[in-house]
Amino acid sequence: MISYKPLMKLLIDLDMTKTELAEKIGISSSTLAKFGNNQYVSLEVIDRICKALDCQPGDLFEYVPDKDD
Repeated sequence: MISYKPLMKLLIDLDMTKTELAEKIGISSSTLAKFGNNQYVSLEVIDRICKALDCQPGDLFEYVPDKDD
């Protein structure tokens, strides 16, 4: 499973809300909700976030093995 906890921590460090990020990079509320549910988002969205926050993709998400594995 992909977890976006690193992105949430980064936003806290930057004192930025998810809504502010969404407005800055121009994504919809439905795409924003995917981060809270650890659902897949497009690489285009990841690219926009990296440009806006001057970071690398690895700063935004991490792989967490399923408990069944």
